[in-house]
Amino acid sequence: MEHDDIIKILFRHLYIMKLLLTSAGISNKLIAKALFNLVGKRPQETSLVFIPTASNIEAGDKGWLIDDLTNLRKQNFKSIEIADISAVNESVWRPRVEAADILYFEGGDNFYLMEWINKSGLGRLLPQLLVNKVYVGVSAGSMVISRDLNLNSSQILYQENLDRTEDLLGLNLVDFYFFPHLNSPYFPHVRPDLIKEFAQKQTDKIYALDDNSALKVVDDSIEIISEGKWLVFND
Repeated sequence: MEHDDIIKILFRHLYIMKLLLTSAGISNKLIAKALFNLVGKRPQETSLVFIPTASNIEAGDKGWLIDDLTNLRKQNFKSIEIADISAVNESVWRPRVEAADILYFEGGDNFYLMEWINKSGLGRLLPQLLVNKVYVGVSAGSMVISRDLNLNSSQILYQENLDRTEDLLGLNLVDFYFFPHLNSPYFPHVRPDLIKEFAQKQTDKIYALDDNSALKVVDDSIEIISEGKWLVFND
């Protein structure tokens, strides 16, 4: 067993882990309320670091990224810092990450994000960072928390990473898969029937959530926060 895997296992047993896994960020008031409940502070006392790395290689209109930032701005945070772990070295991004109450991993390409979490060294630091911080994932940022990135789902449901032939290990913080953008017009294959067909070939639990839903995870306790639609497979 690798040293980093041992650290992750110890972390999951010794500390309270707080995650908010979303498809589209802080898209409604219920999700915002759940976030600040996890943080335990008022918005005006809360700092956030926005990690846009997963979005770097996504082509086309970035309106979705701007919407995410706009929704964050509406929460009246004490501060919103930005740290692209692929663009600057650790001496630049690490102080920003360490100073924040919330680590906010933006959406985009989950394989690219995971590769840079590994390359940058952030993956090595995450267990100690999450002792007193909240992890927020958006789409790809939510998908990397599983034990692996599940290449088949990426290729079949999201029509992405089609040139890849090998899966990639994830952060292994939870024992389920998170499938974002249920019924989204931008992801026409992320539909109940196709997910069900895919889930029948798996044994792990799968949460499929739309853009108005989130999973609030506190250790092994999971709460679905939703103003929209969600599905659970292999429960």
